[in-house]
Amino acid sequence: MFKTLVEAFKIKDLRKKIFLTLGLLLIYRIGCWIPCPGLNVSEFDTITSEGFMGLLSAVSGGALANGAILALGISPYISATIIVQLLTMAIPSWERLAREGGEEGRKRIGLYNRIAALILATVQAIAIVLSFNGIINAHMFGVTAPTWVIGMFVVIMLVAGSMFTYWIGEKITEIGVGQGVSLLIFVGILSTATNSILNSIINIFQGNLEDLWYLLVFLAVLVVVFAFIVWIDLAERKIPVQYAKQIKGRKMYGGQSTYIPVKINATGVMPIIFATTLLSFPQMIMSLVPAWRDAYLWYGTYMGAGSWPYLVVVALLILAFSYFWAQAQFDPERISKDIQRNGGFIPGLRAGKATSDYIRRIVNRMTLFGAIFLTIIFIVPSLLFKGFGADDTLINAFSTTGLLIVVSVAIEIDKSLQSQMLMRSHKGFLNK
Repeated sequence: MFKTLVEAFKIKDLRKKIFLTLGLLLIYRIGCWIPCPGLNVSEFDTITSEGFMGLLSAVSGGALANGAILALGISPYISATIIVQLLTMAIPSWERLAREGGEEGRKRIGLYNRIAALILATVQAIAIVLSFNGIINAHMFGVTAPTWVIGMFVVIMLVAGSMFTYWIGEKITEIGVGQGVSLLIFVGILSTATNSILNSIINIFQGNLEDLWYLLVFLAVLVVVFAFIVWIDLAERKIPVQYAKQIKGRKMYGGQSTYIPVKINATGVMPIIFATTLLSFPQMIMSLVPAWRDAYLWYGTYMGAGSWPYLVVVALLILAFSYFWAQAQFDPERISKDIQRNGGFIPGLRAGKATSDYIRRIVNRMTLFGAIFLTIIFIVPSLLFKGFGADDTLINAFSTTGLLIVVSVAIEIDKSLQSQMLMRSHKGFLNK
């Protein structure tokens, strides 16, 4: 990847895109440190130290712990995307719009995403204001105002910050160096992890040699986990496809061999996001009702992130969502029809049902291995890091979602830059 970046900097157009992307990411990181007026930041540092709020703060690069104007980050948009995708699969008109609507259909689905993100950002902002006592600072800009007025102002600021974060992500995507939302999460996770590692190094220089042992073991485990994720992320099963020769007019087409790649982890991190979002949703609803405070605390204790019931339920949900997401993204019957329509066949199989059954069987097997991988990588790293004494901030930063996102985004950036450099080299060759 570093070699790709060095080569990309040699091309003026790509260098400009990289600098624009870095500028937008810098604006985002600055917004993660600007305190939101009306919030008591010291209280935020306490409520975001662990659990789901701690994970949310780690993904946002500490913006939530800082009580910043971009505290909500990109999480409302991620949840909105999941909901819209599920509704697209469930509502026939939305499904037709996504498949057959073309550019207009994608714009309409994008509008639905924005509306859902706005609604969820508002709900999350209200939940934060109502759930925790002492986070509202009645003295703002030297004026004392009623608590409910300050609360409304805080909700508006948090919602505006979330939508601004989404706008930055869209602009990065338009520039063309990777996917904007993924890059924002990527930078947030690396920022949180870097701050935690620097704190450990400072403690070591202050004479706490126990932190040196924890840091060395943590980094060793981290390298092994990263290598395992990259190995699985790049693994795939290739289904061979042979195309028969066809004569159309005076030209002959086909006669080549190709393959259909089926990745082990084709679903990516989506099943984990589905599972964790589903389990955190009841807690968010409970936080909106003051009378349910006891139920909120009970749920956070026995079904909160890191508890054994939570790990078991999430593992089962990951398995279920992996099959659901794989079937939604990889339709064996449609692929079989496309192969047959283009004059292709899988060697040793008849076209039609036999081909679709064969593809479905392979996809189900690969999905099972992928679900087992996601379950292992969800549970084991956090337990290992906690067992070796890593602090909660570092564990949240290098959670399963964080690890997978860091690896997948790094691979995505590398592939994006390579494809753009290859396209420019082809243009240069043709212009000669």
